[in-house]
Amino acid sequence: MGNELRGDDAAGVLVVQGLTARLQAREDVLVLNGGMAPESFTGPLRRFAPHLVLLIDAAQMGAEPGAVRWLALEEIDGISSSTHTLPPSVLAAYLGSEMGCEVALLGIQPANLGFDDPLSKEVEHSIQGVIVELAEILSTD
Repeated sequence: MGNELRGDDAAGVLVVQGLTARLQAREDVLVLNGGMAPESFTGPLRRFAPHLVLLIDAAQMGAEPGAVRWLALEEIDGISSSTHTLPPSVLAAYLGSEMGCEVALLGIQPANLGFDDPLSKEVEHSIQGVIVELAEILSTD
């Protein structure tokens, strides 16, 4: 999830781009770029029938820029960067109830979210780390 035109809000989108390149051969892993309207991708998710949906987004957590943290779904609306058309908690609740899957959110603390801001070095470093870690986890059988 995220907006590539708003600095570090692109974090989720950039993680997805990196994972897509690394996990192309995996038929049991679906990687989708939800951008600013991740709810638009519920059709492909429903057809895929996942056991787990992982949402990745920039999130205002009051931490140092680039900090990465698993977020409880009940705290999402209070800390998400919220450049999305639907609050992440509503999307997560929908996915969990309608698809019967687990939903998790990985947040990355942004440094800047201004329109046309560049990606910060801290968030760029964290994005690369998340890509490597998730690719390693998802590449194991």
